[in-house]
Amino acid sequence: MRPVIFTILFYSWSTLAAVIVLPLLLGPRDLVLAFSRFWVRTSLWLLKVTAGVTHDVRGLENLPAKPALFAVKHQSAWDTLAINLIVQDAAIVLKRELTWIPIFGWCLLRVKHLPIDRSGGLSALRGMITAAQQRIAEGRSIVIFPEGTRVTPGLKNPYHAGIAALNSALNVPVVPVALNSGLFWPRRSLALRPGTIIVQILPPLPRNLTRREFVQSLEIAIETVTDRLIAEAGGLPVDKVVEQRDI
Repeated sequence: MRPVIFTILFYSWSTLAAVIVLPLLLGPRDLVLAFSRFWVRTSLWLLKVTAGVTHDVRGLENLPAKPALFAVKHQSAWDTLAINLIVQDAAIVLKRELTWIPIFGWCLLRVKHLPIDRSGGLSALRGMITAAQQRIAEGRSIVIFPEGTRVTPGLKNPYHAGIAALNSALNVPVVPVALNSGLFWPRRSLALRPGTIIVQILPPLPRNLTRREFVQSLEIAIETVTDRLIAEAGGLPVDKVVEQRDI
């Protein structure tokens, strides 16, 4: 029943939050951002007290003092919530369709995230780069999920071209982020499992890598640590995670 209770409370709170934030959309962006972070923080508290899901962020010393590009493993809806608290005022690369959701989508646009048309090809990629450069100039970091969608723990999708293009265009540190959230809040499921989600912020990658070296180094960094976090949380042992992923 705990996942059911969380679902009821989460959507009830989100509905109330949508009513509260509606007039705030006419005010300063910072006000909308502050309320959005409050909604996230409260939602994670509900997740903790109802479903027993908490989290631990490791590697905070690897957070750059200046704007950076964060490449984050994506396994769960939890990631899109928590990253707003882990990386301060980041502009998140997200699919354009999310901005079509009434009120929620308006908030995404108001706080200046980075919607992208995933079917838009090269023109969409160029638009994303231009928008990302503007956000960096404003002193904000960029967050991208390089696989483009949530991936079941133990599996891996190809890393999209967008992460390499942003690395070439932005000239900022690239920080890999590994996690195991999919074990506790699975993809497209409300079968929540009590426990502690672990997020590992890794050291920035070297800046002198070729495009191919960059993508390979990023994948190795994220996937190796993600496999270890899955095993640590009681998922498959590391060798079995790798074996399953390679099938």
